[in-house]
Amino acid sequence: MITTFEAALLAHLCADWLLQNDWMAQHKQQWRHPAAWVHAGIHALLLGLVLGWQGGLVLGLLHLWIDTRAPLQWWARRFGKTLTGPLGFHIAIWTDQTLHIIAITLWIAWR
Repeated sequence: MITTFEAALLAHLCADWLLQNDWMAQHKQQWRHPAAWVHAGIHALLLGLVLGWQGGLVLGLLHLWIDTRAPLQWWARRFGKTLTGPLGFHIAIWTDQTLHIIAITLWIAWR
C-alpha cells in the first residue's frame, strides 16, 4: 500500500516526465499557448484521480503557473541563483520540481 503523497508524486512524475512531449516542453512557459494548457490538464487529470477533482484543478493551475518560470525567476533573483549555462539548467529543473512537490505536499497537508 502506498500513501496519498506517494501516489500524487507518482502521478506528477508520470505527467511531467513520461507524458510530456517536446511540443509541451517547448511551449509550456507561455501560459497562453495550448501546449501549456494541455500539459497542465494532464497534471490536473492524473492528480485529480489521486486527490479528487478539487486537488486536480488547483494543482493543475498551480502547475501551469510554476511552469511559466515566474516563480523560478523570482527565486533566482532573491537567492542569487544562476539560470544560465549547464549549472543554470540543473537549477531550473530542480527548483521547478521542488516547487511542484511543495505544492502537492501542502495540498495534502491542508486537506
